[in-house]
Amino acid sequence: MKAIKILFFVALLSAGLAAAYFFMHGGKRVFAAVTVTSEVDGIRTPTDPITVRFSDPVDTASFAGHISVAPAIPVLYAWNAERTTLSLKPQDRWSPGGQYRLTVAGGKTGYGKNVPTVSTSFAVPGYPKIGSMIPADGQTDVVLGIEDPMVVRFDRSVGDFYIDFRLTPDLPVVYENDDAKKEFRIMPKDTLGAGIRYELFVYAKWRGEDDSRYVRLGSTGFTTLLERPAAWTKDLTQRVAEVRKYARPLIVTGKYIDIDLSAQVMTIYEDGKLLDAYLVSSGKPGMETPKGSYQIRNKANRPLSKEYGLYMPDWMALVSDGKFGIHELPEWPSGYKEGANHLGIPVSHGCVRLGVGPAKRVFDWAEVGTPVVIH
Repeated sequence: MKAIKILFFVALLSAGLAAAYFFMHGGKRVFAAVTVTSEVDGIRTPTDPITVRFSDPVDTASFAGHISVAPAIPVLYAWNAERTTLSLKPQDRWSPGGQYRLTVAGGKTGYGKNVPTVSTSFAVPGYPKIGSMIPADGQTDVVLGIEDPMVVRFDRSVGDFYIDFRLTPDLPVVYENDDAKKEFRIMPKDTLGAGIRYELFVYAKWRGEDDSRYVRLGSTGFTTLLERPAAWTKDLTQRVAEVRKYARPLIVTGKYIDIDLSAQVMTIYEDGKLLDAYLVSSGKPGMETPKGSYQIRNKANRPLSKEYGLYMPDWMALVSDGKFGIHELPEWPSGYKEGANHLGIPVSHGCVRLGVGPAKRVFDWAEVGTPVVIH
């Protein structure tokens, strides 16, 4: 009779383990090897079976009562017709994130030889963890948009899971994920109300499980921005702060200048992001600054207005004939400069005036062709 070689294979997530023994057969010393490995088909879900493979047929009855899993849970056992493969499947499921130990002892080969006891540990993957959420929990004055959606980032790919995002007060959401399925961008289908607290809850279940298996992974609560005030505060410093809080860009690509005549405040944006806000002085009654969409036509450091005999530092024309534009507080040729006390009050002849400092900042930042919206 040929020497018997027994291969014992368990597909697990845990590290490999090997054992060996000798026995006498026909007066000869025969080597038999038992191997436990995790190189193939690790457990990915809590319902995946553990597979034990033998290189030769075994006496299946001899293993009854000698295969155990600890902690103990109800397990279903199934042998293949060739008696070379044993499948161990949890009756319900392995505990997500749990650690188990498999022990095989007391069985015999088809030749009646004992198989030595082999024991190994295996881990069941747990639920993914949330790495970060946007808006952050407790954040206020939130304004959501397609460029600033809610964002949920996981610590690993969630490809083996169904993820459910639930927004309360109850609103349907849409979402998309990156190729790695680690980051999700979420938007409500409807506009969120102003000054309302919302909570985003994140749930997960393994693919193939019914909806009762959803588990909550985390949440974030935030409050949306209040409605823009019907009238701006009279305190000019506070007014700039109000505009910073409530103003929203009308152009979200590239550089753009926004001038709100009702607030007498200019805001500058780049790619939809607010960079700064400044008090201005626009045209007085009867000589109002015209509303509309413009662009910077030309620039000059300190041109002289022949019509008014005034220098216009940091000049940026908004129309091709140069009849009105943006500039620093004007100066007489003698060097006298109009006071900054007029900023926030419409007193010009149609141009938009900026204070010393802000005018230079905007002049250096904006290029010819930069859009300007006056409203």
